[in-house]
Amino acid sequence: MVQLDIFEVQEATALYVEAIDRLLAQLSSSERHFTIEELQAIVDSGSSHLFLARYNGEIVAMLTVGEYLAPTGRKMWIEDVVVDVAARGNSFGRAMVEYAMEYAQKVGDCVLMLTSRPSRIAANALYRSCGFEQRETNVYKMKFD
Repeated sequence: MVQLDIFEVQEATALYVEAIDRLLAQLSSSERHFTIEELQAIVDSGSSHLFLARYNGEIVAMLTVGEYLAPTGRKMWIEDVVVDVAARGNSFGRAMVEYAMEYAQKVGDCVLMLTSRPSRIAANALYRSCGFEQRETNVYKMKFD
């Protein structure tokens, strides 16, 4: 396996914003541009942990782990997993998910969850192969602008 440098973003820089914006465009078809202010808010948040992966000097993947406490215990969610299209096929997605799993394990006593559209066949296979169990539930959303 190739050596991937995975790290938590600790500062908001234009380089990171550009890489995140490029990766987000590959994750979703909705037109939006990530800003340095948004990155700073993530960096300043105690409940959002944005991880980037660098390979050969280029940012090639990202993943966010969000966490919160509920009466039923600590919950952690994996969000916004994306590997650059040019870097796919190198097990970078697996490395990112395993890194998030190790992060959650270090926190301890929590449940790590994620969602994935059924159409994302490879992603769903990856999550199952990492030990995630599919839940029988409905996900609802309501957007506020």
